[in-house]
Amino acid sequence: MKTTGTVIRYGDNVDTDVIIPARYLNTSNPKELAAHCMEDLDATFVKRVKAGDIMVGGNNFGCGSSREHAPIAIKESGIACVVAKSFARIFYRNAINIGLPIVEFPGDIDEGDQLEIDFAEGKVRNLSKNSEGNFPPFPPFLQKIISKGGLFKAMEELA
Repeated sequence: MKTTGTVIRYGDNVDTDVIIPARYLNTSNPKELAAHCMEDLDATFVKRVKAGDIMVGGNNFGCGSSREHAPIAIKESGIACVVAKSFARIFYRNAINIGLPIVEFPGDIDEGDQLEIDFAEGKVRNLSKNSEGNFPPFPPFLQKIISKGGLFKAMEELA
């Protein structure tokens, strides 16, 4: 499983309240959530994000409340993967549960860089900087959850 995309970059401590502001939590409609993704931090995000883009953050990405709305908004906006130096643990699990790939990687990545991420090999290639680095590859069961679009969809095969 691989993805290639353009980086949209944010810093440290991006919390779930800026990923999807609380005033929009009265809906669980993924398209409505995506329409407001990141708007309090970056009013240009929804206008410039393209399907397949890669969101990059610093330390503690997804901190704050444990709402699943945050990874749903990111995924529905078109983001193919989130890369950060570290994630809040509940955000990490919520992202996997809804089929949004996330990668902990401390590399040097800038806004606009082109990345190629190979989840099975555990490699991040920065095509803009001609560099690469490693992360622990997803185990097969996580690859399956993500490739099926989330935990519930992966479980449907078992039923």
